Amino acid sequence: VPFKAARLWLAFYLPRFPLETLGAERAATVPLAVISDTVIVAAGARAESAGVQVPMSASAACALVPNLILAPRDEAAEAAALEGLAAWAGQFTSFVSLVPPHGLLLEIGGSLALFGGLDVLLARVRHGIDALGYSARFGVAPTPLGAWLLARAALEEPVTAVQRLPACLAPVPLTCLELPVRILQSLRSVGIECFGDCSRLPRDGVARRTDPLLLAYLDRALGKRADPRLPYTSPPTFQRRSSLPGEVKDTQTLLIAAHRLLLELAGYLQARAGGVQVLEWHLAHRRNPATRLTIELVTPSRDAGHLLLLLRERLARVALVEAVVYLGIRVRDILPLAPSSQDLFGEEGVAGGDWRALVERLRSRLGRSAVQGLKLSAEHRPENAWRCCAPGQGIASALSSAHYPDRPLWLLDPPEVLRSVAGDPWLEGRLHLIRGPERIESGWWDGHDIARDYFEALHVSGARYWIYRELREGRDWYLHGVFA
Repeated sequence: VPFKAARLWLAFYLPRFPLETLGAERAATVPLAVISDTVIVAAGARAESAGVQVPMSASAACALVPNLILAPRDEAAEAAALEGLAAWAGQFTSFVSLVPPHGLLLEIGGSLALFGGLDVLLARVRHGIDALGYSARFGVAPTPLGAWLLARAALEEPVTAVQRLPACLAPVPLTCLELPVRILQSLRSVGIECFGDCSRLPRDGVARRTDPLLLAYLDRALGKRADPRLPYTSPPTFQRRSSLPGEVKDTQTLLIAAHRLLLELAGYLQARAGGVQVLEWHLAHRRNPATRLTIELVTPSRDAGHLLLLLRERLARVALVEAVVYLGIRVRDILPLAPSSQDLFGEEGVAGGDWRALVERLRSRLGRSAVQGLKLSAEHRPENAWRCCAPGQGIASALSSAHYPDRPLWLLDPPEVLRSVAGDPWLEGRLHLIRGPERIESGWWDGHDIARDYFEALHVSGARYWIYRELREGRDWYLHGVFA
């Protein structure tokens, strides 16, 4: 019974993935290729323009381009990068499947309405892949294998109806079919060059003379046989590292690599409807211990641009002891993130977040202790009636002025002794007492007790001051605060 494909699949094929996981900037400036054993598996643009091709032997490539730089393939880094890309892709669909070592499959049929149609979704995916620094080919088809073959062959016209698959897959070259070498050699020996040639072979003859794997492969591509795929499940925490183009001490190069990691993080968080409030950066060196940077936010965020700006501010304060060989990021806690509020015309409401963004930038530039919030403390002594706290965590007082007398925002530490003329307080002239006294006696339990009468005083200039008179030890006058 034919398999009825009711889904729509998007395939990413990453032809330069082994190269791009090593750092794309280097490949753009020198002829560079990646080798596995003695075979070229990826080549940079400069190397390709000079004639280096996959799967050329390393010796032939070096003979063609004497200054060609050969980098060994890092399969572990590729596997980690592919999982990072899968976590990022989770923002577009709930079903992502890995196609190791250099591809992904996304079931997007259920996402089209959410993103406003196939064209809009594809545009967003293309833009995102490009921002991450990967070159990709895309294929869209009702079957996962069909989408994958279209991507491999760079046939990027979307195929949305299963009836169109035979014609649309027909031009796919035999080299794109991932079949055992013995089957491919057998097909070439009888003049088969593409998918269409394979599908036109008599099924009975193919079943008798070749491996049954070939018919099963063709049927899966055409939607005549089920092709179940394993879903990728992203980890509960985010931890990634990025290779760098050599040993790097240039901040701008570090920020380029960091931006890619943050874009991956943003996609991962988007899929989980979450944000982060603490990011841990790990800058590894060859000889010295790693430089570790922790960035804390006032409120959870997944804005990659803002998070990059905070890292830029922090790096401006750091003197690296040595060049960086790789960059890592870790997020332990994913916090719920409320959707952005929008105004009547659909514009993002940003005014409420402006102060938070400013505070986060200042803390990254000046240090955490340089920018603090304030909150009230249940204390009568004015100098103890407040506490430092993390910005945004202070609790606004709900007390009315009837229960909580006026207090100045500016307090002097320590209070300043005032002149006394005929028993009256002076500060470049006589101060006129306009309110008070308010007696405060407190602190006997900790050895820092006070006994004072507080007054609001008016200067001839119009300035208002908060002053007090000691009830013991000479009954001196003191300036303690200034009203705005």
